[in-house]
Amino acid sequence: MNRMEFGYSYVLIGLLLLPGFYYLYRHYTKTKKTDSLKFSNLQLIKKSVKTGFQYRKHLPFILIVCAVGLIIIGLADPRLPLENAHEGVNVVLVLDGSGSMRADDYQPTRLEAAKRAATTLIDSLEPNDHAGVVLFESGATTVSYLTPFKTKTLDDINAIRQRDGATAIGDGLVLGVDMANSIPNKKKVVILLSDGDHNAGVVTPDQAVEYAKQKKIQIHTIGMGSEEPVFLGTNIYGNPFFAELNEEELIHIASSADGKYYKSVDETSLNDIFSQISDEIEREEEQVSIKDWMFISSGILLAANIYIIYGKYKIVV
Repeated sequence: MNRMEFGYSYVLIGLLLLPGFYYLYRHYTKTKKTDSLKFSNLQLIKKSVKTGFQYRKHLPFILIVCAVGLIIIGLADPRLPLENAHEGVNVVLVLDGSGSMRADDYQPTRLEAAKRAATTLIDSLEPNDHAGVVLFESGATTVSYLTPFKTKTLDDINAIRQRDGATAIGDGLVLGVDMANSIPNKKKVVILLSDGDHNAGVVTPDQAVEYAKQKKIQIHTIGMGSEEPVFLGTNIYGNPFFAELNEEELIHIASSADGKYYKSVDETSLNDIFSQISDEIEREEEQVSIKDWMFISSGILLAANIYIIYGKYKIVV
C-alpha cells in the first residue's frame, strides 16, 4: 500500500487546534441553551432543552472543522508515490584527462577507452535522469552541462581530447559536486574515473569529499590502470616515468563519501563497472502532491456551509 508523506510535516501540529475548537463550540452551545431557559413560552423551552445529537443543528460547525483540517493538511504538502515511477537522478562523470591517461594498457589509450565506456553509463540512464561531464588535469573544466538530453552528452564526450597536465582530483570533484547540485530536488551522484594519483590543483581530495558530504552527494570511484606501472616516456634528463594506479586514494574518497570503489583492469571490466553502477543507483519513488485537492475540498465544504445556512433551500434554521 502506498504511504503518504508530507513535505512540511511539522504543520500537522495545527490539527491539535481542532479539539480546542470543539471545546469552545460546546461551551458556546451550553451557554446558549442556558439562556434559552429564560423564555416564558413553554414550547420554546421544550425546544431548547432537546437531548441527543442534533445533526442538522451542528452541521455548519462540522463542515467548518473539516474544512480547517483539510487546509492544515494541505499546508503540510501531502504527497503520494506514483506506482512504477521513480525520480530522476543527477549523474556527473568526473573524468581524468591528465597525461597519465595516455597510457596504452587500454587500447588505444586509457582516455579513449574511458570515453567509449562512458557511453555505456550514459545509455543506461533513465529518461528523467540528468547527465553531466567534468574533465580535469592540472585544473578542471566543464565538458557537458547537466542535461536530460543524453545524445548531447555523448557528443560532448566524443569531443574530448587528450591533455598533458597533472592530476587535480580535488578540483575535478568540486566542480562535479557543484554541477550535480545545480538541479535541486533530485538524488545526486558523482562518478570519478582516474588512476588516483593526485598531484595538482588548489583543492585536496579530502576537502572535496567534505564539500560533497555537506551537499549530501554520493561519490563512486573507478580506478583505471593495470596491475603494473605503464611506461609513458622519459623526461628531459632521460629518466623514465610511469603511469601507476593509486587505489588507496580512490578507496578513501569513495568510502568517505558514501560510495563504492571499483577497480578496472581493461576495457571489458570498465564497461561492466559502468553498467553495474547504473543498476545500483538508488532511485526514490516519484511523488505527486495532492495539496491542491485538499484546498479545493476545503473550499467546497465552506461553500456548502454558506449554502445550508443562507441558501434558498437552507436546511439549518
